[in-house]
Amino acid sequence: MEQTDVRERVARLLAEHDPARTDRLAFLRARFDAGLAWVHFPVGLGGLAAPRAHQVLVDEELAAAGAPDNDPRRIGIGLGMAAPTVLRYGTEEQQHRFLRPLWTGEEVWCQLFSEPGAGSDLAALATRAVRDGDGWVVNGQKVWTSSAHTARWAILVARTDPDVPKHAGITYFVCDMTDPGVEVRPLRQITGEAEFNEVFLTDVRIPDTHRLGPVGDGWRVAQTTLNNERVAIGGQAMPREGGMIGVVARTWRDHPELRTPDLHQRLLGSWVDAEVARLTGERLRQQLASGQPGPEGAAMKLSFARLAQELSGLEVELLGEDGLEYDDWTMRRPEIVDFTGRDAGYRYLRAKGNSIEGGTSEILRNIIAERVLGLPAEPRGDKDLPWKELPR
Repeated sequence: MEQTDVRERVARLLAEHDPARTDRLAFLRARFDAGLAWVHFPVGLGGLAAPRAHQVLVDEELAAAGAPDNDPRRIGIGLGMAAPTVLRYGTEEQQHRFLRPLWTGEEVWCQLFSEPGAGSDLAALATRAVRDGDGWVVNGQKVWTSSAHTARWAILVARTDPDVPKHAGITYFVCDMTDPGVEVRPLRQITGEAEFNEVFLTDVRIPDTHRLGPVGDGWRVAQTTLNNERVAIGGQAMPREGGMIGVVARTWRDHPELRTPDLHQRLLGSWVDAEVARLTGERLRQQLASGQPGPEGAAMKLSFARLAQELSGLEVELLGEDGLEYDDWTMRRPEIVDFTGRDAGYRYLRAKGNSIEGGTSEILRNIIAERVLGLPAEPRGDKDLPWKELPR
């Protein structure tokens, strides 16, 4: 499909559904049905089976016409993690049930992966799913779950066979967060907010029709989620001086009285690193146009975490005493993480989590070393042991 074809579809959508006179949700649904939600998805699932690069054209023309977007920051887990996984492993019925309300934002998604005893070593997870007739009964605890307090659906990995090695006995499910037995508790962070949650699952019944992929093949399915998660976190498209480097650069320009040679040198180094990361992300997104994200996304997420922490620390130092101020410590449960909308103190504290969420920096370095650079893997004595024999 050529760009002219895409432009014609955009023009037709705007002519039939004038953004100025169309309800927001009705417009988003019409956009999805027109194949202009994510153009690289198949026809009938919000796409046109067109090159991924055409999405920029769609977004720009709709924004210029004053069309509403789907508030992507609010539904980032659904867009960046759940949708690619449902598309790749979901049945036709699952794809048609979940993808449209996911993209329009009618249904928020969360991710039930990490556990108190299975964070960096996710494959050691202990949440159990036991077959019961035409469904499964799930018991366990998940932690560090963003958006669980607003989510309708969750992508869930659970252990279905404890008698095989840990990577082999996992199955991937879609869990209804409104079902009986699902309890969500807030986890208050150093920022004062509780954007994360812990989730307790007690005799939660999940129909087998909400399983993604074969039984016992959940680890392979989860790799699609995790690779997309790292790209979603670290590989977002942005202009030059977008994100944190833009915030710090503006502070530098607005406060010449705070400048020192040392801070200048550090800012220049960070600016170059940020620009390299931005261009590398652009190259990665171009590679995605021809396939699924691979382990290379780990490098982008690793770079994002390092830069966010480095730049937020530099901003606090640059501001001097003003950098010690904190605007609001109120306990609240936000729907989005607003890095640039808060003050320097918030950014400094919130950035500490960037090297943990979405895969710790230590684990990402292992992934890069082994799967990108081809270095020898670390010895793992538990790789072939049945999960039930592992020390816990």
